[in-house]
Amino acid sequence: MSIKRMWLFTAFILFAFAGCKVSYSLSGASISPDVKTVSIAYFPNSAAMVSPILSSTFTDELQTKFVNQTKLELVREDGDMNFEGEIIGYTSTPTAVTADDYATQNRLTITVRVKFTNKIEPEYDFQRNFSAYEEYNSNRMLSDVESELIPEIVEQLVDDIFNAAVSNW
Repeated sequence: MSIKRMWLFTAFILFAFAGCKVSYSLSGASISPDVKTVSIAYFPNSAAMVSPILSSTFTDELQTKFVNQTKLELVREDGDMNFEGEIIGYTSTPTAVTADDYATQNRLTITVRVKFTNKIEPEYDFQRNFSAYEEYNSNRMLSDVESELIPEIVEQLVDDIFNAAVSNW
């Protein structure tokens, strides 16, 4: 290919993509550059069974995820991206039972109802439930393992919610 043709080809490529708007991130997030702020309301615990640390742990972790993984400014309310909702499920159920009906393994499951609105790209809005769980040995009381399990489950939930909101591919 001659130098003149190579230069014309390069110029064509540059002009062809000059009007394109691309957003990317190393975190896998695909957020429009027009989105500048995010607001994350406090998620109250409306589940029948309640853990005193769950609401604040969940809300704090979701806020931290957006502050650490995006360039969005966290605002109190009315962000370009907005999250609100509630914790609707907090249950412990047996998952493995012996022949004589004794549970050997239990599962702690947390379910969160999330309403996500995106003012800039409303086609990505959603309202849905997210659930995650961890299992624990039934010879331990739930009250003894909550402080270990809740952060692990919350991390799964936050990752799922983050990905649902910003990984549009």
